[in-house]
Amino acid sequence: MKSIFFIVLVASTFTASWVGAETVRFEDAAAIVGTSCAKDIDASCRGVNFDSIRLKDCLVRNDDTMSPQCKADYPRAFDAIQKRLAARAAVRKICERDLVKVCGGVQKDEAKALECILTATRGLSPRCNQSISEAGYR
Repeated sequence: MKSIFFIVLVASTFTASWVGAETVRFEDAAAIVGTSCAKDIDASCRGVNFDSIRLKDCLVRNDDTMSPQCKADYPRAFDAIQKRLAARAAVRKICERDLVKVCGGVQKDEAKALECILTATRGLSPRCNQSISEAGYR
């Protein structure tokens, strides 16, 4: 149970469905690893600092002792997390024109720019809206 809590905590620090370009929420990816690998993590990765890189490295190093379910699920879950992170990083670039058009002068401040784009109700291109959705902001 502690492992599941730590995995959910790891996923939430990154402040994604297995289908196509969609991404899985961090919480869902963490739940998959927690459900499939909790016993394996307790047995082989006890004491590991539970950030996603160290946890993934531990699971890879101990792959020969992991359960078949864990072996099948953890690579997909960590790939989903990486896709979500990449989608979040791409929002600014994909929405740059929309940002200038809709938000005007706030585009230099990253936090304000993201806030403006996310609260805009009109004027965003379909591509920008899709990027925001893939990043999990909506």
